[in-house]
Amino acid sequence: MNDILQQLGINATSAGTSTGVQWIASKGKHIDSFSPVDGKKMGTVQTTDDAAYDAVIQKASEAFLVWRQWPSPKRGEVVRQVGEALRKYKEPLGKLVSYEMGKSLQEGYGEVQEMIDICDFAVGLSRQLHGLTMHSERPGHRMYEQWHPLGIVGIISAFNFPVAVWSWNAALAWACGDVCVWKPSEKTPLCAIACQNIIAEVFKANGVPEGVSNVIIGER
Repeated sequence: MNDILQQLGINATSAGTSTGVQWIASKGKHIDSFSPVDGKKMGTVQTTDDAAYDAVIQKASEAFLVWRQWPSPKRGEVVRQVGEALRKYKEPLGKLVSYEMGKSLQEGYGEVQEMIDICDFAVGLSRQLHGLTMHSERPGHRMYEQWHPLGIVGIISAFNFPVAVWSWNAALAWACGDVCVWKPSEKTPLCAIACQNIIAEVFKANGVPEGVSNVIIGER
C-alpha cells in the first residue's frame, strides 16, 4: 500500500485543503485514516479550519470569473484529459478506494471506471450546451435561450462511494463552466487527496485557473 500511496502523491501526513496545485496551511484537527481491511493506519490528514475555508471560497470565486469565459468545448477538452489521467491511474486509485473504504478490489476498479465514463459523457455535453431559438412577435426579431454557469458548486460525498459520486457532479460542472468545492467523507480522505493530485496535474498542464477544483476535508 505504501507504493500505491506514493504513486498517488500521498504522504504520511497530508494537508486537507486545496485549491488545485496549491495546498493551504490549516490549524484544523488531524484525522487518521484506518483501513477496514486490516485496521492499519494509512495516513493522517489535517482538516480545514475557518481561515483555510475562507481562502478556498475566495480563490474559487476568482477562478469562476475566468473559467466561465472559457469556450465549453475547450473546457470539455480538459475534462477529456482528466478521463485519460484516470485511465493511467486506474489501478492504484482503484486499490486505494478498495483499501481505504473496504469494498472489493473489483468494485474499487469499477468506481474509477465510472469516473472515466462520466468524463466521456461530459466531453460530449460540452458541445451540446445549446438552447431553443424561437420567433418573436416583433418583426425582424428572434429570441433564444442561453444557459449560464451557476458559480461555485458544493459537493458532499459519502464514504461508500468515495470518488465516483464526486466525479459525477464535478465533471459535468466543469464542462458547464462551474467551479467545485468538494467535501469528501472524513472516513476516506486519502481518496480525495489522490483525486485532487490527479486533477491538478491535468489542470496545470492546460493553464486552468487555480480554484476550479477545490477540496476541503473536515469531520462529519
